[in-house]
Amino acid sequence: MNQPNVVVITGGSRGIGAATALECARRGLGVILTYHRQAEQASQVVRRIGDAGGKAAALMLEVGDTKSFAGFRGAVQDLLAGMWGADSIAGLVNNAGHGLFNPIETVSEAQFDALMNVHLKGPFFLTQSLLPLMMPGAAIVNLTSATTRVATPGVAPYAAFKGGLDVLTRYMAKEFGGRRIRANSVAPGAIRTELGGGLNEAFETLLAGQTALGRVGEPEDVARVIGMLLTGDGGWINAQSIEVAGGYAI
Repeated sequence: MNQPNVVVITGGSRGIGAATALECARRGLGVILTYHRQAEQASQVVRRIGDAGGKAAALMLEVGDTKSFAGFRGAVQDLLAGMWGADSIAGLVNNAGHGLFNPIETVSEAQFDALMNVHLKGPFFLTQSLLPLMMPGAAIVNLTSATTRVATPGVAPYAAFKGGLDVLTRYMAKEFGGRRIRANSVAPGAIRTELGGGLNEAFETLLAGQTALGRVGEPEDVARVIGMLLTGDGGWINAQSIEVAGGYAI
């Protein structure tokens, strides 16, 4: 008997993570989404999935705290067994994160470490922790950023760690290939989310003017690509970085 396909999405309470949770449910996947502080928003995403006939659950997770990962893995196992009668996951989306808009000379060591923990160290060790639960043929999607290609003043640490995650993605694809686990990264461009405080009208106009398609992206634009990579539609895509940016700064 085939197990239901369930994916874990970090930072699934809002923005790209929430849109990805909804897109995965639309594609027939079970969803375990995580949140850090936005419990009610996470619950709203779970309710929307349930109202549409899907099945989802939310778990609290601080991606920057690697000591919590063993307990989180246990909670995922309990949910898999209790909600889906399953013992493995079909995908992991390392999406959770936060932004910082400071020039290099003003970045503190604490800010640097916080970004590193969430955007590079966290995904590394969370993937390591959940790897025993991944079924053969599972997929990993790491969220990186177009700022790794286009140097944007004020986001150097963020972009540097996203660049590291991009490299890590290729190593995951290489090392996990024997288990038929694929790993790809998705690099959003300017997207209408709350990251870094969101977009004001002037900044959105500026970014739209730098994008070939003449607008900023929506979370759903990115979610559709992630959903494709998590399912059979993306079954022969591996070790790639896909920029989803509408032609930003080309």
